[in-house]
Amino acid sequence: SNESATALALVRDALGKYTDIPLEQIRLDTKLADIQIDSLTLAELLFELEDRLAVRMPEPAAMPQVVADLIAMVSPYLPGSSLKNAA
Repeated sequence: SNESATALALVRDALGKYTDIPLEQIRLDTKLADIQIDSLTLAELLFELEDRLAVRMPEPAAMPQVVADLIAMVSPYLPGSSLKNAA
């Protein structure tokens, strides 16, 4: 869907600040540990995503392990998300 493409673009763009991996190589199943995203970097990345979305996300119940986990976190906050209005 268009929404997940938007979320992937957003997450890839934010990850670009913290990893040297070419962004087109970052896929949904990419493990964050494999692209040098440790827990400290992850915290910075989540703040970065919050800033870009102008939201405050709740603390994740489980730490994101793969890119898809990050996308699941940001998707509800994307403009035009059906979930946003329900929140």
